[in-house]
Amino acid sequence: MDKKISKEELEKSDVFTPHFDDKGLVSAIAQDNNSGEVLMLAFMNEEAIELSLKTGIVHYFSRSRQKIWKKGETSGQTQKLIEMRVDCDQDALLLKVEQLGKGAACHTGRKSCFFRTVKGEKLIVKGKRLFNPKDVY
Repeated sequence: MDKKISKEELEKSDVFTPHFDDKGLVSAIAQDNNSGEVLMLAFMNEEAIELSLKTGIVHYFSRSRQKIWKKGETSGQTQKLIEMRVDCDQDALLLKVEQLGKGAACHTGRKSCFFRTVKGEKLIVKGKRLFNPKDVY
């Protein structure tokens, strides 16, 4: 992966060559395959991509722990990979997933990490918790 090719070749290519940043990571957006709701944003390195494609279960790279993270390994809230898409210049991924477990992608116990709406300077919480994080982590 990440073979160096020109921008023009990259945009026309049918070869998956993700463009990793200087830390070896690429942004990955997880989207519910059925509803289209954005569930989370995380990062993947080459190993996480390979594991996700090989196993069908999404893996990410944890920047805080500096290691591979199998989504749901602790909480049971795994993500079944339905489809992986890459943007035009191959520096971002869109993962269409089936959110398993209780349906919570967020470590706060909610379906989506994007559970707050910005209203002026305030945040409005939307969506209830599907599990209590204290019971899981």
